[in-house]
Amino acid sequence: MKQDDIFYQAMLARDPRFDGKFFVGVKTTGIYCRPICPAKPRRENVEFFSSPFEAERSGYRPCLRCRPESAPRSPAWIGTSAVVQRALKVLHAQESLDFNEDDFANQFGVTARHLRRLFIKEIGKTPKQLSFENRLNLSRKLISETSLPISEAALAAGFKSIRRFNAAFKDRFKKSPRDIRRSKISKTENLRLSLSYRPPFDFAGLLKTYKNHRMGHLEWFTDDTMFRVVHHNGQVGTVCIKDHADSSCLMVEIEFPDSSAVIFILSKIRAMFDLDSDPVIVANALEKDPDLKKILKKYPGIRLPSGWDGFEVAIASILGQLVSVERGRALVHDLIEMIGTDSGLTNELGPIKLFPTPKQIVDADLEKLKTTRTRKQTLKDFSKALIDGKISLEPTQDVDAFIKQVLKIRGIGPWTANYMALKVLRSTDTFPGTDLILARALDNHHPELLNRVRPWRGYAAALFWRGYTGTVAKKGK
Repeated sequence: MKQDDIFYQAMLARDPRFDGKFFVGVKTTGIYCRPICPAKPRRENVEFFSSPFEAERSGYRPCLRCRPESAPRSPAWIGTSAVVQRALKVLHAQESLDFNEDDFANQFGVTARHLRRLFIKEIGKTPKQLSFENRLNLSRKLISETSLPISEAALAAGFKSIRRFNAAFKDRFKKSPRDIRRSKISKTENLRLSLSYRPPFDFAGLLKTYKNHRMGHLEWFTDDTMFRVVHHNGQVGTVCIKDHADSSCLMVEIEFPDSSAVIFILSKIRAMFDLDSDPVIVANALEKDPDLKKILKKYPGIRLPSGWDGFEVAIASILGQLVSVERGRALVHDLIEMIGTDSGLTNELGPIKLFPTPKQIVDADLEKLKTTRTRKQTLKDFSKALIDGKISLEPTQDVDAFIKQVLKIRGIGPWTANYMALKVLRSTDTFPGTDLILARALDNHHPELLNRVRPWRGYAAALFWRGYTGTVAKKGK
């Protein structure tokens, strides 16, 4: 069977496993759709594209019904060169809505002109054009899924001129913002949005991991929901995250005083829950080991665990060296309570303090923190290195260079450095082999396993932690 015929069968079945992996251009209407779109055009009337950029270059406009910009991202979207791949990741997670081409290109050691040339060659659009489209896509999501006033949705997406927003929106989607607003959306005090993923999705496994490693009172949980305090630009709010497996999406409820923080919050959730992972590709690699395949069958849709904030995870990694998960969690809680700033919020556990900043840790008296003197100094040295720019927590950096730099800090060993690379940088091919749970797990598997599953060793680690947690009380260093 030809690839296009496979795509057509997947489209007819509305199979969510293919969501974002290809797009369907409908010749008779001039629109392009996700494979899960309810529309079912005839085979002779469709053509297929590996990315939305290809579809738009061929003259198609995005479907108003299935909203292609809401699909999980796929490797086919991110170009071929390392520079373009890194740049696109930053673009999609960009916290600032202001875009300067020169400043953006400097992050990757190239000129704005060279980066534009690479983007046009591989994607068909410049970084500035994609940044602009990201704003429009976010605005349409807010208009389609929430009761937020249209003018506020435009401002939240970074548009300072409503007139310019209306013109750009109509040019891209061929309808005005008011025309696509769904009147059936009920008004709510908080923003409620969906974030799609490809099934299977081990939400329960991620929830269990984050509950076991929760950050003081900043995170709390029910059986199927995670709550998190959000601190951004001096303001504080909360987010609620719940899985809707029937719709293959997370439902997110945001309570925050400034709607312009939505792009920051959604990018955090997308990364924390590994929503753009392709479980089929990961499974194909992990199933090369027969015993690993058995664990994956028990926990399908494994995702790479990380955390809300890289600095939080890094500090928790240092405090978690050579102690149980429970003890590490308690130390994190104590650190927050000792030197964290009052958030002004409370939950059933009591008043909530924010996670301390690097400067607060450097300046703090940690005498009462019940850990070793060396570890207390390591917290300060790591925070100082971050302030001085000697260490970066940017996920797109070179992983080996990061590990090498982190290992220079006294008190940080291979376990901590690799654990940070896995969870802070979200490196898919990092395996903290000195972790006692992972080491114990490897004893039960073929010695060539780690070579077989590259570049997805991080997912193998996640699967081992999922399957073997509870068999070992302490972590390695």
